[in-house]
Amino acid sequence: MSGLTGRLVLIIEDDFYLADDAQMALEAAGATVLGPVGNAEDAIEMLATTRPDIALVDVNLGDGASFESAAALKARGIPFVFLTGYDANIIPADYADAPRLQKPADTRSLLAALLALAEKG
Repeated sequence: MSGLTGRLVLIIEDDFYLADDAQMALEAAGATVLGPVGNAEDAIEMLATTRPDIALVDVNLGDGASFESAAALKARGIPFVFLTGYDANIIPADYADAPRLQKPADTRSLLAALLALAEKG
């Protein structure tokens, strides 16, 4: 397996257009997209039965900054990229290792960040 081809990528994003754009870009790169899901509860429920290779995580799923999804991914050893409009200092130290993309992220940056994670694993 090379690049994103065949990789399972979970998208956790509540903005339909951003999630749709990310899904189309990832599928064009050969990934299989799980979701998108728009809240932490759905993400955690999905993680109970499915193990993505990597994930894209929006920090704000409509109710302010939340790290429930990140905690669930970290507990399962699944690498992820934060996608957020917040400054970097909002990310707790527990997730300092997770790459962060600033919204709006261009497709090239998004794919590069996820590819870098995929190649580590």
